[in-house]
This record gives sequence, C-alpha cells and structure tokens, in this order.
Amino acid sequence: MTSSSSKEPEASDGLKTFGAVLKSFRKRAGHTQESLAGEVGCSSHFLASIEQGRRFPPPGFVDRCEAALDAFGTLRLASNQLSRKPGLAKWFQQWAKMEKEAIALYTYECRVIPGLLQTPAYARTLFANQLPPFSDEQVEEKLAARMERQRLLTERPNTAYSFILEEHLFLRHVGGHDVTMELIDHVLALAERRNIEVQIMPVARQTHAGLDGPMQLLETPENKWFAYGEGQESGQLISDPKVVSTLQMRYAKMRSQALSFEDSMSLLKRMRGA
Repeated sequence: MTSSSSKEPEASDGLKTFGAVLKSFRKRAGHTQESLAGEVGCSSHFLASIEQGRRFPPPGFVDRCEAALDAFGTLRLASNQLSRKPGLAKWFQQWAKMEKEAIALYTYECRVIPGLLQTPAYARTLFANQLPPFSDEQVEEKLAARMERQRLLTERPNTAYSFILEEHLFLRHVGGHDVTMELIDHVLALAERRNIEVQIMPVARQTHAGLDGPMQLLETPENKWFAYGEGQESGQLISDPKVVSTLQMRYAKMRSQALSFEDSMSLLKRMRGA
C-alpha cells in the first residue's frame, strides 16, 4: 500500500476520528448531510469529505456544528487533536507523525542535507532559493517547523538514527563557506550522541546500492517497518513489506559501501580544516 500527495490531505487517524464523531452526532440529531450542510453553511460534498476524514474542518465550522448538533463540546475536543502542522509539506505530515514514535530511523540522502541535520542558516538558504519564491512569512514558518522537528534527535535518545550522506553535499557549499563550516561542526556535534550514526558515501565509488535515489526507513514501536520516498512536489509512504524489504537490503548494502563512522568523522574534520 502506498500513499502520495493530492489536493486533499491524506486521511489521518485524527481526521477520521473527528469525521466519525461528527457523523455520529449528525445522525443522532436526525440530520442528513444535505440538511446539516445547509445549516452550517457549506456544501454537502464538503461535509461528506470531512466525515470521511479527507478534509480539515475550516475555522468556525466546529462551533457551528456544535450549535446545530448540541454536541456537548465533544466536537470541539476532537478538533483540538487536529493540526495542519504549518511549515510542513502536507505530503510529509503523515511520515513526520510516524517519526515521533519511531524506535529506528534510517536516512539516505543525495540531494541536500536531511532536515534533521540542517542548521538554521543552511535551511534558510534552501527556503530562500525555492521557486516559485516563498514570502518572508513562509520562510520563517518553514524554518520554525524544521527546527521544531529537530527536537526528535534530543528528545528521543533511545531512537537509533542512521544517516548516509553523499560527500558532495558538503562539497557543494550551499549558502557559502561559512554556512558549510557551521554545518559540518553541527553534524560532528550530533554524531557524538550515542544514538546517532553518520556515514559519508565518497564521491569516488565504483558500486553504489543507492543510485535509485534518496530513501527513509522507519521502525515502529510494534517492530513494523515503513519507508518513505520524496520527489520534487510529492511524497510516498510505503508499507508494502516486499518493497520495504528491498529498500532495507539496499540501505544495508550502502552502509557497507560508505565510509565507516570513524572514517566519516575524520573526513568531515579534514573538510573543516581541523
């Protein structure tokens, strides 16, 4: 099973729960979707999408439904569990939610330094150079979301984090020399944590198991594995065990092809001039 981006958000557990509660109170009040939609000022199609967990309730919608259905504040409580997570692409939000509970998270990246390892200056450079351009407010919103997400590295010390990064990501000098030097210092500091391992894939490598592109792998507390892949304007959550197994095999191979942790740290220190 896979999921990808669309004009409507992926149905999350929170959205589906809210939709089910709304539907229950609607039926209890003797309303059809058409009659309730007319009373709260929306289309029946829009109301159906909310009940199915495919749409977020817009501002004012919950209060109008509370009044129309005499829901005892239950809808308001259920809606408090919902968030659009400003600053995160909607196709990434489901994976970001899973990250918070993961007991292992493996990341291979060949395009940019992964978000969990970025410095504010590096991330700001990426956002400032997006096309079409972001507004100043959007840049700040996305930067705040990225920095908030990085708390995973310090707040989940029992989660095992593995990163395989292409050497050229540091050689590109995104943002300039100073930004790159700060980035290297930051990665070196994070790698001192017992639960974080960083390996560098050297530029010159005759065999490479990751040529099909970036990937992320995640293990849940129930010991189930999922994978995630991202394109330029889309993301895909992968739960098919056969596909996940294939990606695990490739990641394991890359770990043997990349520099060891110790050699990777030495390479970064040489880049830093230490």
